[in-house]
Amino acid sequence: MLGLFAFFYVVLHFLTYLGPDQSFNFSGMWDDVAKRKFVTVGFAAFVLLIPLAATSTAGMIRRLGGKRWQALHRLVYICAILGVIHYYWLVKSDVRKPVFYGALVGILLLWRVWDSYFRGKGTAPAPVKTGVSTTI
Repeated sequence: MLGLFAFFYVVLHFLTYLGPDQSFNFSGMWDDVAKRKFVTVGFAAFVLLIPLAATSTAGMIRRLGGKRWQALHRLVYICAILGVIHYYWLVKSDVRKPVFYGALVGILLLWRVWDSYFRGKGTAPAPVKTGVSTTI
């Protein structure tokens, strides 16, 4: 649900940009996407979030299969990084908040890498085959 709430926020953010900022002028929006790099990065993150939101139902998880669904939903890491870059490039002078959010995303991603690397390290090791039979 957290991902769907985030997607809902991004859709509202995009509609705010498209409506009041661009007056629903799609050609102006495409010009802005091509001209301003922070808009390009934000739009790329938005486009990458669409398949994640579309496949967030239990039925889609079953249709895709767990492994493929998980692989697709790893795009969220790229979207988080692109979101931070979008915010950092948007801000003109005081970059403390974007840097804070970037550090937070970095810490969470490092925690994720750490957890996946050391998961299972605390379990008992597999028995070593010595070639000596212990049966009588």
